[in-house]
Amino acid sequence: MSDQDVLNVINAVYVVAAIMFIYGMAQLRRPATARTGNRVAAMGMLIAIVATIFDREIVSYHFILPAILVGALIGAWMARTVPMTGMPQMVAIFNASGGIASALVATAALIRFNDAGTDVEVDTAIAIALGIAIGTVTLTGSLVAAGKLQGTINQNPVLLPARNVLSLAMGVIVVGLGVALVAVSEQTWLVIPLLAAGMLLGILLSIPIGGADMPVLVALFNSYSGLAAAATGFAVDNNLLIVAGALVGASGLILTTIMCRAMNRSLANVMFAGFGQSGAVVAEEGERSYRSVNAEDVATMLAYARSAVFVTGYGLAVAQAQHELRKLGDLMATRGATVRYGIHPVAGRMPGHMNVLLAEADVPYDQLYDLEETNRELGQTEIVLVVGANDVVNPQARTNPDSPIYGMPILNVDEADSCIVMKRSMASGFSGIDNDLFYMDKTAMLFGDARNSLRSLVTEVEEIIKNE
Repeated sequence: MSDQDVLNVINAVYVVAAIMFIYGMAQLRRPATARTGNRVAAMGMLIAIVATIFDREIVSYHFILPAILVGALIGAWMARTVPMTGMPQMVAIFNASGGIASALVATAALIRFNDAGTDVEVDTAIAIALGIAIGTVTLTGSLVAAGKLQGTINQNPVLLPARNVLSLAMGVIVVGLGVALVAVSEQTWLVIPLLAAGMLLGILLSIPIGGADMPVLVALFNSYSGLAAAATGFAVDNNLLIVAGALVGASGLILTTIMCRAMNRSLANVMFAGFGQSGAVVAEEGERSYRSVNAEDVATMLAYARSAVFVTGYGLAVAQAQHELRKLGDLMATRGATVRYGIHPVAGRMPGHMNVLLAEADVPYDQLYDLEETNRELGQTEIVLVVGANDVVNPQARTNPDSPIYGMPILNVDEADSCIVMKRSMASGFSGIDNDLFYMDKTAMLFGDARNSLRSLVTEVEEIIKNE
């Protein structure tokens, strides 16, 4: 086969892979089809990699094939060993990997052009500059996000003096270096300061973001990684990389918009306001009265309830208590109760965190309700069990115009007949503000580790069923 024939076959395979990407992403919209969609998209990527290996422009397989093997082994190891609580960090690491990969490929493309003495077209030079700049911003920004999620970096916003001015100045420097690289693309050394400036800008953009805004930050850098890949695709003239990067960039941007809307905040406010710090308890215990109950009391309420909504948060993921929660729901269902799981879009540390967590515990998909669906049911719900959630159920978002979360759509759990909140203590959530829900007459606090508490509830409900 001629080189042109091989190229035609590769491009045809790329079209098939792109269709599989689009189909897979469309299937991710519904929990019932998400696993199938993920498998189809992964198979599309495998097909694309195999097709790329046969590209005639590949000089040597001595590094490519071992790199594929090592990458596959690392991916398989991470998929099997990283716990659900570490999934947001892993997504951030993947974003960082995509960013640096795009930056390195764009750099290699520029070096190849200059070594061959080939003039770099303006559009190609622009694509190279964008791939390097966006890729390096994504790299360090995502690494900072992963560090904050893991707790190795302070989760509170790091508010440097004149931080917005610094970020703006560094952004201007990055743009200036990118323009210079386009103007004199034969000056390969310009890549070094562009790489450094991009990495510094990524840090400056990430460190002011607090824990409560992590879902937005992760989604945003996911979009950046896609944009970097698309730009690099133009640089190396790879159609599939352009399509895949555009899909990731667009979906990440849409997800970022959804997250911002779910918090009733603009992206600019998230990036530059320094909100989202994990503060201490705002109201000390004793300043406001609350009601504490034991597992036996809660089990009695749940055993005889006819309808219930379980609201989950990051505390459930930390305790790895999703399986116990499902067992409790199954027990209530055997007694004729209607059980639903209410999921807020920004509950947890990344978009869809709670959906994945509950899917891992084999919670039926038809029991998973989004924000709007849950709120329609709460007014007719007998009991709500809040497990590890805080800010997403705080009535201040509706009632206190002076609250930093005012206007944020929440799960209106206070509209149910009664509410049980499972927490380790009365500490505030990531927003650093007190939760009025905890002090309402219809609310009772069940303190302790979520997993142990849910096990106790399961045991007590089973005992009630046994003695009837």
